[in-house]
Amino acid sequence: MPIDLIEALTLLRTGRRDARTLLEESLAQADSPACAHVFLRRFDDEARAAAQASDALATRGETRPPLGGLAVSVKDLFDVAGQPTTAASAAMADAPPATRDAPTVARLRAAGAALIGHTHLSEFAFSGVGINPHHGTPRNPVTRAIDGRDRIPGGSTSGGAVSVATGAAWAALGSDTGGSLRIPAALQGLVGFKSTARLVPLDGAIPLSRSLDTAGAITRSVRDAALMHEVLSGAPLALAHRPLGDWRFAVTPTFMQDELEPAVATAFERALAALRAAGASIEERALPALPRVAELQTQGGITAAEAWAWHHARLAERGDRYDPRVALRIRRGEAITPAAYQALLDARARWIHDMTASMQGIDAFLSPTVPLQAPEIAPLLHSDDLFFATNARLLRNTAVVNLLDGCAISIPCEHPGELPVGLMLWAPAMQDATLLAAAGAAEAALARSAGAR
Repeated sequence: MPIDLIEALTLLRTGRRDARTLLEESLAQADSPACAHVFLRRFDDEARAAAQASDALATRGETRPPLGGLAVSVKDLFDVAGQPTTAASAAMADAPPATRDAPTVARLRAAGAALIGHTHLSEFAFSGVGINPHHGTPRNPVTRAIDGRDRIPGGSTSGGAVSVATGAAWAALGSDTGGSLRIPAALQGLVGFKSTARLVPLDGAIPLSRSLDTAGAITRSVRDAALMHEVLSGAPLALAHRPLGDWRFAVTPTFMQDELEPAVATAFERALAALRAAGASIEERALPALPRVAELQTQGGITAAEAWAWHHARLAERGDRYDPRVALRIRRGEAITPAAYQALLDARARWIHDMTASMQGIDAFLSPTVPLQAPEIAPLLHSDDLFFATNARLLRNTAVVNLLDGCAISIPCEHPGELPVGLMLWAPAMQDATLLAAAGAAEAALARSAGAR
């Protein structure tokens, strides 16, 4: 099993590896066929300089920076000084170079990350599928190794997830508006953490929906997710390391578990059984307000309204350069009047209040991250109906947490040889430290269960 970022940093700290060698290994993976269509632009020289600087500190007996000069990828929504930011869109192809780093990028750089490149995404981060007609679609490397088929990577942080899954990066900076970190993580057997949105700055990033956007990371483990969150939020985490039996988990009987693919249902029930066997308390808790989430998504909801506000002038000038599927979803926002938009915001506030009230006393709710495993790419390229239906299914569970203004993490729950399936732990706003600690305990229990087979 590939090592994670924390273990790689331990190798650096103990002198068993050096940052420059590890970086060259990452860059070799970035050049491999598995990373086709993953990077829109590479920053190899800057990355090598960061790794060299980390090694120079170690040579002088000084402490390496927190990320040690190791490879981290950046979704092409975030400004990197001296590079254009294009959101993987032909409509942004002539964007000028950024004059400064986005705060998230600056924090990664200050922590010693070797930023290796801007990664691919669904155009303007619109879709959980990960398909992009302008620059090609990264193939899911994890599922391909299992069954040899070209399956979707998940989106919108498609390239970022593949960069981590292939070993081109130890972590990937991405965004999550309705599941864009958690969906590709679930479909590729990775960890995707969506923090409470207000904890990580979004300045210097092309927006999708200012009310729902969140910046975060895709990683190989929960402890890596905690480290990356500390860097991106600029604040230390106090994680409570408690036995699994000390956490209170819950499942909600409807909505999140509706219409699951058989393999997903099997993996989810098996995960619950493994957690219970390890001592976890998992109760069934009804959330009466949960079905009302559909009312917040009418006509594309808040996302469409806010995307239209940002895109309408660009669509008027360059609409022919947009992915037609993306343009169609953005244009739904044109019909949402200012009064209707305000009504959506008010309805969301009431819904958050009602949801949060019914979630009291639970450390984390458990659900499948997505109700299906990664489908093949080809049929989705040729059928709009299939594409939009698949996209809606992929976003169904994850989008709940964005509308809740909550926090969530997807961890793998498949067994070796199975297509990846994600288990999502989620909670209301500002419960991030509790959620990460609970997820770490759950991750360990699931790993022991899978290893025992």
